[in-house]
Amino acid sequence: MPEQLITEDLAAYWTGRPATTIRRWAAEGRLTRHQDHGRRKNGVLYNLAELPVAERDSDTRNLITPAPTPPLLGQHDSLAA
Repeated sequence: MPEQLITEDLAAYWTGRPATTIRRWAAEGRLTRHQDHGRRKNGVLYNLAELPVAERDSDTRNLITPAPTPPLLGQHDSLAA
């Protein structure tokens, strides 16, 4: 399946975190920045598969718990012994 790339504001909603946190996670190497200057003003999109999902109320979609911080890209939980 092709990558599903989303904008920063949608990534912030998906994770229940502010957009500044999404940018920080990308700067720390936790998310991949994808460039798309043709369609976006700032030209940055994020891969939905790399973003942890926030817990939201199924009826109201109100935020219950923000998503946890994703691991650094390339690191796996199995390496932490």
